[in-house]
Amino acid sequence: MSVRPAWEVQEHEGSATTAWFDVRLAFADGAHVDVLAVVRDADVSIEDVRAQPALSLDDLAALADWIEGPLFEACGDGPTATGQSEGGLRPRRARPAWPRGIEGRWLVAEEYRAAQEEGADPVLAVMCATGHSRRRSLRLISQARDAGFLTPRHARR
Repeated sequence: MSVRPAWEVQEHEGSATTAWFDVRLAFADGAHVDVLAVVRDADVSIEDVRAQPALSLDDLAALADWIEGPLFEACGDGPTATGQSEGGLRPRRARPAWPRGIEGRWLVAEEYRAAQEEGADPVLAVMCATGHSRRRSLRLISQARDAGFLTPRHARR
């Protein structure tokens, strides 16, 4: 199972947070389920489901239970993260520690390339890894390019 943040909305100066996640369940026999899930105030809602082959009604009813644990872990508020039961989302203002300088640029390039290989949005992957805004993440990506860790964006003429 893979869980990737899609986007997030904070209401009224950060008092409530609603986050959307892309969830993919892949099975050994080649079957897969793609879900767009919404997490708000420790509640999981499903907005969109695509499954190959199609899910039965019983499986569809159990889908939220299947993905609830990994979703809360992705939010940083699962039982392993806090030692408590699953509560509300962790405030998003706290940034993870991210190294500065050449090491940080190398890690940005690693995140960027890994997302490209998985077919995911590389800028969003850098945003999630660093905790920075899109603008700041784009700046970090360009610094990684300038340092030679990523290929140039445009061919020079």
